[in-house]
Amino acid sequence: MSEYGNDDDREEAINDEPIFDEEPEDHYEPAEDDEADNRPNIGDDEDQQVVNSGDPNAAANQGKGAGKSHKDKKIPNDQRKTTPYMTKYEKARILGTRALQISMNAPVLVDLEGETDPLQIAIKELREKKIPLIVRRYMPDGTYEDWTCEELMQ
Repeated sequence: MSEYGNDDDREEAINDEPIFDEEPEDHYEPAEDDEADNRPNIGDDEDQQVVNSGDPNAAANQGKGAGKSHKDKKIPNDQRKTTPYMTKYEKARILGTRALQISMNAPVLVDLEGETDPLQIAIKELREKKIPLIVRRYMPDGTYEDWTCEELMQ
């Protein structure tokens, strides 16, 4: 007998572990067509990446533009209708995307001057208009406009 009570109680407490008859099921299995839905797309004509803005599913919701190909839905640069100002949402997405690229050892396009924080480097690149990203703005009819970061004013 121990100082703290009956030894039989202690053995029962140790053996009170839950017993699992089955292994837990995995509830998430990534599908094959889940490939990089949230990553920026590489531009067709340029070496810059595209950051989507607006609703890319707007054409499916409206049912318009079903007969057009991908290239036919692009609005030419001289016919763009949206403002040349970067929204706060576009700015946040661009800074986050560029900071992630910089943190994964992408080449930095400005003088660092001792700066090590990727977000601060991205802010400096945006201020100097050196970010190599394109903002793609989708219209309700499914067409889209492409704006470079150099064209957009913040």
